[in-house]
Amino acid sequence: MSCGPEFSALEPLTYHTRVVDYLRTHEPEVWRWASERTLGTEQLESLRAELLRDTYRIDAQAHGDVHAALATAMQRLGLAGTATLYQSSGLEMNASLVFVPGEIHMVLQGPLLERLSPEELLAVFGHELAHHLLWSRDDGQYLVADRILHDAISAQGSSDSHRETYRRYSLHTEVFADRGSAIAAGAVEPAITTLVKVVTGIGTVDAAAYLRQAEEIESTEQGASTGYSHPETFIRSRALALWWARDEDLETWLRKRLVGALDLDQLDLPDQARLQTLTRGFLAHYLTDTGCVSDAVMAQVRGLFPDWGEDEQGVDLASFAPDLVSDSVYRYLNALMVDLALADPELRDPGLLRAGRLARALGSFDALQVNLQRDAGFNKRQLDRYKRQLANEVSA
Repeated sequence: MSCGPEFSALEPLTYHTRVVDYLRTHEPEVWRWASERTLGTEQLESLRAELLRDTYRIDAQAHGDVHAALATAMQRLGLAGTATLYQSSGLEMNASLVFVPGEIHMVLQGPLLERLSPEELLAVFGHELAHHLLWSRDDGQYLVADRILHDAISAQGSSDSHRETYRRYSLHTEVFADRGSAIAAGAVEPAITTLVKVVTGIGTVDAAAYLRQAEEIESTEQGASTGYSHPETFIRSRALALWWARDEDLETWLRKRLVGALDLDQLDLPDQARLQTLTRGFLAHYLTDTGCVSDAVMAQVRGLFPDWGEDEQGVDLASFAPDLVSDSVYRYLNALMVDLALADPELRDPGLLRAGRLARALGSFDALQVNLQRDAGFNKRQLDRYKRQLANEVSA
């Protein structure tokens, strides 16, 4: 077996735990209800009957080599017990897990058994078994989170933030399952060639060549995945290779590629909470200039945060680095500062100067000028004088 992580290293990703923690904290009643949902005996029997009716069961006696591979994959992933395999009528190569607590039911589709090498078949089994591992561990809390999010987006009037959370949660789940592919196959290369074969249908894949291709794509495409349920193949392959090599920057890379910068137009549930915390810290930072504080200004602040206290801590502006937040966040902060500056006519000028200093520090001064013209009524002469004032502060 090639060197690399063992099944004991197959841990939920940071995003999984972040979403679970968010739902437990902010939706305790929903969490309790979803945790208590179980499949009844009648539902289980109906599910088994449906699988038998719509597929071919791959019997262990008739297909001993296939079940031997499955047993190897299960052993490498630390799973015990029996498993049932089915072949569906679909033509495209694919595999899926039908999750039943304590049971493994896996459906193969298309010519997987004919076109994949023994190591690649192990990778397919490992991927689906990893799904079973994730849903089964820690009292099923990762399955509970998935159910809550799925139900939320299926309901009428579901929010964009729920849809975005479910999308990102699904992407991270696939990356987790891909790791199971590599562990089951005993090497990262079969996991990568399997991904490419299943997506493209090609018969032969060179893993090293595709990783070079993935690096080439990544050098020109810097944004996060736009996939709905699965990340792009090049992202999945890179994520696998970096994890297998125990790359120390993997966590940062995953956040960049699966979540992306904080963007007001694409917030998930954890990011909503994060934005609220950052907003609070930024306002505290703005108010450290006591020349911008008055009862009218504080009334504006408490309109946003009714529980605002005397000991609020300002956030480090490094939290708003360009790789962490999008331009939409800078526009949002600029609007907040201008609103505060205009809250008290007597503090208008020092407030706007404070906004200009912070916008310069954030690199968003050009965008701030739009706010000054639109919201503060600056004409060109006033704007030029304002910029000279700030320039004189810097030179002084």
